[in-house]
Amino acid sequence: MVYIYKPKQKNMYKKTIYKLVTVVLLLVSCTNAPKAKQNTPTKAVAEQFNVRIHDKAARSLIAPDASFEVLATGFKWSEGPLWVDSLQALLFSDVPTNRIYKWSPKDGLGIYLEYAGHTGEGNKDSNRGSNGLMLNRENQLILCQHGDRRIARLDADLSDPKPQFITLADNFDNKPFNSPNDLDIDRDGNIYFTDPPYGQPGTKTGEIGINGVFKVTPNGAVSMLIDSLNRPNGIALSLNQKMLYVNQSYKEKPFLYRYEIAADGSLVNGKVLFDFRPFTKQFKGMPDGLKVHKSGNIFATGPGGVHIISPAGKHLATIETGKRSANCAFDSDQNFLYTTTTNMLLRIALK
Repeated sequence: MVYIYKPKQKNMYKKTIYKLVTVVLLLVSCTNAPKAKQNTPTKAVAEQFNVRIHDKAARSLIAPDASFEVLATGFKWSEGPLWVDSLQALLFSDVPTNRIYKWSPKDGLGIYLEYAGHTGEGNKDSNRGSNGLMLNRENQLILCQHGDRRIARLDADLSDPKPQFITLADNFDNKPFNSPNDLDIDRDGNIYFTDPPYGQPGTKTGEIGINGVFKVTPNGAVSMLIDSLNRPNGIALSLNQKMLYVNQSYKEKPFLYRYEIAADGSLVNGKVLFDFRPFTKQFKGMPDGLKVHKSGNIFATGPGGVHIISPAGKHLATIETGKRSANCAFDSDQNFLYTTTTNMLLRIALK
């Protein structure tokens, strides 16, 4: 029903109009008010994300019409996703804001830890937060910290995090690391990590003079494994832990490398496993993070999204995310693949 105000009508009509106007204004105000953050996933626009199957072997891993979900948005550069079974949640870094977020199917999104990668002066919004995250054998959180330039362990319970850390490694040959980026941990507790210069002003190599790949033993001994890569980034061990995979985020050589781990712990017989150059010509982004699936196949973020690559280097599929994807992770049962994609956290169902 529509009421029209006429000046000559009685006061009772004026009061009715005023009440109706007040109700309408309140309704408009409520409609325009900021909405509470949703705790449930939001279905993504189908046209934005796609799964492209390049080899029939990929059909046992993911369906061509697998559904995407946008779990959360609004980050500056989301990175380092890690599923934590004891929390039934995913942790991930937002590097520029120096925070770790937590997302769970039950509670949605929340801030898990402030000052996650830079604990010194001027650390609130330092653009040098944490990056790669991993759990050790004792279910403790291990972090790559850009601002503090170290591999550190969270010195607090996972269920009650505090910005308190124990340094595991912060230098090689008495020279501080650049900005440890990503890591993996073997069954013996050795930590393998990459050290590109992205946390340094102007992304220039710091005092150490190289962008290396290093290993830290449980007793704290640091060894350099690779000094020949321009921008080593994502890193992961093969299922049998006899191979080490390293993604390089370098525009001239955007390659996924494979190295054999010798009996003495050194890396030998390095080779290019996959060449991303055809994709850098089509899409934004560089090779970045990676994870190894229980099938042995590699899920590597890179130009175009997440690329599924066999241990022999065959391109099986591309999960196109529409934006630069920094890293990815599986849940404990590998029913889902989570990706940190620029300002978003995404999830896609696996087989």
